[in-house]
Amino acid sequence: MNPSTLTTRALVVQQALELLECEARESDALASPDAVRDYLRLLLADRPHEVFAVVFLDAQNRVIETLELFRGTLTQTSVYPREVLIEALARNAASVILCHNHPSGVAEPSRADQALTQALKSALALVDVRVLDHFIVTRGGTVSFAERGLL
Repeated sequence: MNPSTLTTRALVVQQALELLECEARESDALASPDAVRDYLRLLLADRPHEVFAVVFLDAQNRVIETLELFRGTLTQTSVYPREVLIEALARNAASVILCHNHPSGVAEPSRADQALTQALKSALALVDVRVLDHFIVTRGGTVSFAERGLL
């Protein structure tokens, strides 16, 4: 692809993300797992490095905000439960959807991914914030921890 094609693609993706975020704030646009997958793939799939993000939801599961909290390297990122907790409280979130990408293209959750999810779930539960799901995103697809019974 030439640079102008990449720029055009980036603009289209950015506009699609902005539209989806706007719709999600006004309705239950992310109510279905497929809608969440599509949104997260647009957000994270093409990143050349790991990114950990959180979708903060209100009591009716409407999107308050999606925030990229941590950026790592090609194969890992450090995630701090304290920071996730602070951001959830700052937004008065009732629940969250956790997500991160695997630039390698392999969406399978590692043991470290599973341990992190449990640590975040426990920390957030202390302040009554539910973890609804944790998605791993790649260009080729996504894996839902909830669908796999890992929550």
